[in-house]
Amino acid sequence: MSDLASSASKKRPEFRNINAFNDLPSYRLPIAGIVSILHRVSGAIMFFLMPFIIWMFDTSISSDISFIKFKSAFNLGMLGLPGFIWKLAALALIWAYLHHAIAGLRHLWMDTHHDAVTKEFGKSSAIFTLVVSVSLAVVLGAKLFGLY
Repeated sequence: MSDLASSASKKRPEFRNINAFNDLPSYRLPIAGIVSILHRVSGAIMFFLMPFIIWMFDTSISSDISFIKFKSAFNLGMLGLPGFIWKLAALALIWAYLHHAIAGLRHLWMDTHHDAVTKEFGKSSAIFTLVVSVSLAVVLGAKLFGLY
C-alpha cells in the first residue's frame, strides 16, 4: 500500500509547448541523430532523382551514339545547364547511395545486436558512417571531375 501512496505523491513531469524559433536553434543534436536524419535525406534524394538515375543508365548502355550523348551532357552540359551541374547531381547521388548503404548497415547491426548497442557505440558508429561515406564520395567525386 505504501508503494501506491508514494507513486501517487510523486509529482508528474510538466511538459510545455516548444517555440520552434527559440528552442530548436539552441538544441544540439547528437552525431547519431544527424546520421539518422542524413539517412532519411539520402533515401529521399535517391527517390526523387530516380528519373535521373534511369536516364543515366538507359543513355549510357543503349548505343554508342547515346553514350556519346551521355558523355557530352557531363562534359558540355544539357538542357541549358553546364556539365558541372550534372556532375554535381551525380555526385549527390553517389554520396546518397554510399551514406544510405553504410547507415543502413549500421542500423541493421544495431537491430540484430541489441546487447552491444550503447551510447558510445552509437556515437562511434555514427562518426564511422560519416567519415567513410564522405571519404568515399570525395574519392569518387575526384574521379568524376577528372582529378585523376
